[in-house]
Amino acid sequence: MTTALPDTMRASVLTGTQSLEIQERPVPQAGHGDVVVEVAAVGVCGSDTHYFRHGRIGDFVVTDPLVLGHELSGRIVAVGDGVDPARVGQRVAVEPQKPCHTCRECLAGRYNLCPHMEFYATPPIDGAFCGYVTIESIFAHAIPDEISDEAAALLEPLSVAITTARKAHIVPGSRVLIAGAGPIGIICAQIARAFGATEIIISDLVAERRERALGYGATKTIDPTQVDIANAGLEVDAFIDASGAPRAVFDGIKAIRPAGYAVLVGLGNSEMNLPVEHIQNLEISVTGIFRYTDTWRVGIELVASGQVDLDSLVTGRFDLEHAAEALDSDKDPNSLKAVVYPNARKEIA
Repeated sequence: MTTALPDTMRASVLTGTQSLEIQERPVPQAGHGDVVVEVAAVGVCGSDTHYFRHGRIGDFVVTDPLVLGHELSGRIVAVGDGVDPARVGQRVAVEPQKPCHTCRECLAGRYNLCPHMEFYATPPIDGAFCGYVTIESIFAHAIPDEISDEAAALLEPLSVAITTARKAHIVPGSRVLIAGAGPIGIICAQIARAFGATEIIISDLVAERRERALGYGATKTIDPTQVDIANAGLEVDAFIDASGAPRAVFDGIKAIRPAGYAVLVGLGNSEMNLPVEHIQNLEISVTGIFRYTDTWRVGIELVASGQVDLDSLVTGRFDLEHAAEALDSDKDPNSLKAVVYPNARKEIA
């Protein structure tokens, strides 16, 4: 079943470093078990910006034209075989990944680690800076009316934070240190609060970001240029790095109590020094996260219930022709989240 769809759509295509081009592309068709989603809103992620500016993230290299954007919401406009036709018209938040479902990691419930994963806006898979996308129906999550298109798109970074909190073993009464008060750090603070943490400390170099963090769950902020975090006696239960800064990682791990947890989220150096003796002697668990599994249901409930505020994170709105400006908006220290509206026909105020 389908609504009347055009034959082509507009897409913002990365054709080279810091080079975007609006192209007309065929509207994708729904395969078995798939849905076609008319894209409503797309959040700009740090990975999008990195591909835009540098053409690669680690081993993921842009070698061919690529459509960016993987934080998205929209409306189902067509379904493939095996999908309930009643889903047409449903507003959804898209979990932007396609695992194989049959490998060892998928069968163990770790589909985020599937070696055959096709993930939006990760070379060579196109993303959502375009009019329409397809996704397996199980990854098109229905959203209630009280969740806006923008908040629905930002359920993707919220899922990163939910995964982080789970890995950090945050429970009621936890004391948490978060390095970095950018979008992920701010969302992690909200999730830590929702999970019951009673003390949430955020460190950041920028005073404006530290001040803003206090409105999103932080109980205390630290300027790491003024406080020796490693020796400040914080004794936190969990440390979350959302900065990618090697010094922040080293000092944050040193601030963890015995048998505590460190979760590395930020995109930083591929190699860095760690306080190994401290990790060993205090039996600290150090892990990273790579995307997420089974988080949208939790995220939808947290947003719909008002425990997490995603709408106020949006500080810039752009149409497809101004996607480059959206990708560069992080240069403004007052910016948190830019959102692109691929089907808008004029610049968004």
